Amino acid sequence: MNSKYLEIDGVLDQLEAAIREQRPFSLVRVGDGENIVMSQETVWTTEQVLKERWAIKANRGQKGLRLPNLQLRDEVAASLQRASLVGVLPLGDLTIKAPDYLKRPLTDMLFAHFGISPALTCHACVNRELVQMPRFWRMLAGKRVLLVTREIEELRAALVQEPYHLNIAAALPFDSWDQMAETLQWIVTNQHSFDVALFSCGVNAVVLAERTAALAGKVGIDFGKANNIILNGRPN
Repeated sequence: MNSKYLEIDGVLDQLEAAIREQRPFSLVRVGDGENIVMSQETVWTTEQVLKERWAIKANRGQKGLRLPNLQLRDEVAASLQRASLVGVLPLGDLTIKAPDYLKRPLTDMLFAHFGISPALTCHACVNRELVQMPRFWRMLAGKRVLLVTREIEELRAALVQEPYHLNIAAALPFDSWDQMAETLQWIVTNQHSFDVALFSCGVNAVVLAERTAALAGKVGIDFGKANNIILNGRPN
């Protein structure tokens, strides 16, 4: 991967400039879920994919998607190719609990397969850092924020209060991949009603954040489990 790797301050610089200049920007992230979705009939057989614990949980309705889903595979890969900044796990990283073969080694195989070469990368768990940085919340102050997640009421209630004081312009409930088309349609139709969108909806967030930047010209952030940190003080 010939990308320039940004530490957290560099990530904040990029986000802050995009928000200030009101230009499109997408921050997306690749973890074990994204890797598994992209592995279908590319570097693995569907049969191999469906044996993974993550895939079993997905097919029980716990991940916001069901497998096999080749359309989502292709959309995730395309969004990773086009995104402004892509979070990847460093080699040997222990931040997430998945087995190592589902982490960076698999990302590298998939990026090679799909020809994905992000100009800018950062740590895949950057969302967990952002949520704890006062500078991140300061740059959102006074901006109109769109929330897209399953826990819409709890998250909205938390973010309008101390210490965040966000202006939540709209909040869309998002439970599963079936809502992708209508959610993107809403984002395009209502693009003048928000400045920044935070997506906490699993693998779907990669596509939603990148498409929000491309189609609506806004800043889209794959916020992942940051909502759990806000609500419960921990990512899981």
